[in-house]
Amino acid sequence: MSSNKLNRRELNMNKRVIIINFDPQWSTLYEKEKELICRTLEQRIRAIEHIGSTAVPNLGGKNIIDIMVGVNNLDEANECLSPLERIGYTDVSPQPAPDNAEWYYCLGKGHHSAGYHLHLVKFESEHWKKHIIFRDFLRKNPEIAKDYFNLKKELAAKYGTDRLGYTEAKSAFIELVIAKAKRLEHGSLGC
Repeated sequence: MSSNKLNRRELNMNKRVIIINFDPQWSTLYEKEKELICRTLEQRIRAIEHIGSTAVPNLGGKNIIDIMVGVNNLDEANECLSPLERIGYTDVSPQPAPDNAEWYYCLGKGHHSAGYHLHLVKFESEHWKKHIIFRDFLRKNPEIAKDYFNLKKELAAKYGTDRLGYTEAKSAFIELVIAKAKRLEHGSLGC
């Protein structure tokens, strides 16, 4: 990736967190970008998923389409970088890197109106599964999705340009939802 990535990362991390209402175009934007990514990466990837708030009908969020691309390992993730750079993606991975051996890179494309974050992740890892579980649970439970939307609006107002603080403040809610989804999946409410 280019040496320009640190400057772009710093610029993106200082932008105000803005939460907008659901946009029905998000799924169309995802599908078009998915086609481009699949053509670009061909046989390098195992799967591709639309994740995050823009993947949940009627849930508002940041105007960023989150895409999770599953690969087998870090070497395969590294092989994806140059082809993805040719279609406009740059490395916007947090620095220092998170302590997560299953999440390889976060690549950004476009301005944050609407933009894309492509997450290169170990396919079917715990990290992969958590994103799918969370997305699917919100899709099936619109009241919880509404609670999440309200929380995100409150946190965006509270944290402003502190994107890391905003993200960390959502974590407890996300982990509770994932835990509940797993309990329900296994037929136990933990009572």
